[in-house]
Amino acid sequence: MSDEGPLIRLAKVSKRYRTAELETTALDSIDLVINRGEFVAVMGPSGCGKSTLLNIVGLIDTPSDGRFFFADQDISDFSTTRLAHLRKGSVGFIFQSFNLIDELNVYENVELPLHYQKVSKPQRKNLVREALELVDLSARAKHRPEQLSGGQQQRVAVARAVVGDPRLILADEPTGNLDTKNGEEVMNMLGTLNEQGATVLMVTHSPS
Repeated sequence: MSDEGPLIRLAKVSKRYRTAELETTALDSIDLVINRGEFVAVMGPSGCGKSTLLNIVGLIDTPSDGRFFFADQDISDFSTTRLAHLRKGSVGFIFQSFNLIDELNVYENVELPLHYQKVSKPQRKNLVREALELVDLSARAKHRPEQLSGGQQQRVAVARAVVGDPRLILADEPTGNLDTKNGEEVMNMLGTLNEQGATVLMVTHSPS
């Protein structure tokens, strides 16, 4: 696929949720273009559709109407299976609540996406080592999440998001549960990843 032009293009995308009594419009005819290598922040009050937008761009949810192009390919009519396959190889997620698995140590948490991508064990070892070096947590590889501070847990989440070298990193309030110092560290990491070529889409409440 070309390295030029948009990575993400939404054309008149809407998303409606229906119950027996009610229909709620979460997104109403949204147009959005995110070019390769951009760092884009989406802001807005709670309930305005930010998370819905993130879920659609992250190939977790599908639009009710409109067209969605990912790296110049129209994926609007992809099946759930095809979307999952594309997501596994192309998108890394960073969540406000870290979403680490308590029963796994740091190394195993970071390694997990590579199992889904069926990466070989020697290659997994190299990729995890590089990701942990990036977030300065190599010395904590055998620790479990409860043995880490909040800032360290979020850095593990960053390593897990980038270990497979995804084309797109989605960050949902990545500094929301962190103090200022740790929040700045995570933002600096996202900035570094962006400078290295990753496209980043972040949802945030923070103007800074």
